[in-house]
Amino acid sequence: MNATRTAREPEYEPTRTDRLLAALGGLISAYVSLAVADVVAARVRPEAGPVPAVGGAVVDRTPAGLKEWAIRAFGESDKAVLQLGILILLGLLALGVGLLALRHRPLGAAAVGAFGVLGALAAVTRPDSDSAVDAVPSLAGAAAGAALLYVLAGRLRTPRPGTDRADRRGFLIVAGSAGLAATGAAALGRMAGTPVQEHAEASRAALRLPRPDSPAPAAPPGAQLRVPGIGPFFTPNRDFYRVDTALVVPKVDADRWRLRLYGSGVRGERTYNLRELTARETVERDITLACVSNEVGGPYVGNARWLGVRLADLLREAGVRPPSEGGPADQLVARSVDGMTIGTPVEAVMDGRDALLAFGMNGEPLPFAHGFPVRMVVPGLYGYVSACKWIESIELTTFDAYDAYWVPRGWAAQAPIKTQSRIDTPRPFARPAAGTVMVAGVAWAQHRGIRRVEVRIDDGPWHDATLAAEDSRDTWRQWAYPWAATPGRHTLTVRATDGTGTTQPERRTPTMPDGAQGWHSVDVRVEAG
Repeated sequence: MNATRTAREPEYEPTRTDRLLAALGGLISAYVSLAVADVVAARVRPEAGPVPAVGGAVVDRTPAGLKEWAIRAFGESDKAVLQLGILILLGLLALGVGLLALRHRPLGAAAVGAFGVLGALAAVTRPDSDSAVDAVPSLAGAAAGAALLYVLAGRLRTPRPGTDRADRRGFLIVAGSAGLAATGAAALGRMAGTPVQEHAEASRAALRLPRPDSPAPAAPPGAQLRVPGIGPFFTPNRDFYRVDTALVVPKVDADRWRLRLYGSGVRGERTYNLRELTARETVERDITLACVSNEVGGPYVGNARWLGVRLADLLREAGVRPPSEGGPADQLVARSVDGMTIGTPVEAVMDGRDALLAFGMNGEPLPFAHGFPVRMVVPGLYGYVSACKWIESIELTTFDAYDAYWVPRGWAAQAPIKTQSRIDTPRPFARPAAGTVMVAGVAWAQHRGIRRVEVRIDDGPWHDATLAAEDSRDTWRQWAYPWAATPGRHTLTVRATDGTGTTQPERRTPTMPDGAQGWHSVDVRVEAG
């Protein structure tokens, strides 16, 4: 029996080089998977791609404190940092999957497929998803990545004929060709754009803003102080802060956009398109917006000239009455196309302030990043309880019946803007020369206005700053103080008093749950002349 037994060839054992190549194969397979998913998402819906879908799910589940830290640490780049982190994690997992496939090809390919299923589930369960088609990008990418990994692992598992070495040359040819093809396809896809984006961009380019029936008065000549280092009174659109949860900026086709108005106290559900809104009486107003995530002295505040229609007019036409007039709803829940919900007090919208459904910003249609085609703007309230971008519906309800997106995450349901002031110049740790140094900045208390700004040097007395001309109580106000600076280290502090006579408190508080407050200070070192 032993004489007839066929001797078995020794089992092939991968070398260290083969293992390194296998890890590289996992990484390339993951890259191809993401590239294919990106190309498919461009034809389906950009937000349905695996990275935006998974990233959105991560954002929704991130504790409020961690998100606040991310905004402080990375500013408006927090979304890019999140996506980079997701890609790094996927890359590390891909290295492991590549090594797994070297030993167990079917298991390695199945692991890639499992990641695709997770991406598909994340896509179809996002609040902005309304079709199972959103699963296609992740599944298509996973299929491509799994197939490539299976082939690459096979090249390393099967020795070349007549040798005991893996087919490394074949591995490199297949891996390189797949990587180049995926890169080219992704690049062409991005250059070509997507049908959804192209239609949205064309609709914005074609939009002609109506002349305002109630134009904003020209800003007073003295509203902009001529002090080097102070920002412009009107914040350019490109510089206006952006804080939201959208990893991919929604690009909405204005021709297909609709706004639904319904809920408690509404006399018959209503639907509006953009043409109907722009044909109404239009209002132009200068309004400063501020984010609740803005730390004392922070940058997340900006002033713009907005064009739109009064939201209160639409509500009253629909039969809505504020609580002060016996209306049943005390909360207006605005919903965005990306699934965001923002709750606003009905009383604040209907108390006479210029609460707008805005479609114009600083003389042009809203930029996509700031809510095109329509967004809410309500002076006097932080953005997370008023400034819904990419709005698609408004529901009248109560605060007891519904918690908007941020409330379960630890933020207050109602959040009027707090009185704040900021030193823009000199900058922290500046080294001005001794002599007259202009200390200047901005102060804001939207819908109350700014009555007074004071500056203190070190622990000395408070000095009144010169206030710029007031545009309206809904905009910020610039201020300046000429300081006779002496050599040495100094601390400059500012505080403001709003139109009601209330001075902002000294004690600093964090942004949660309803906005930071406290005096802003900067340290400088004055050089001897």
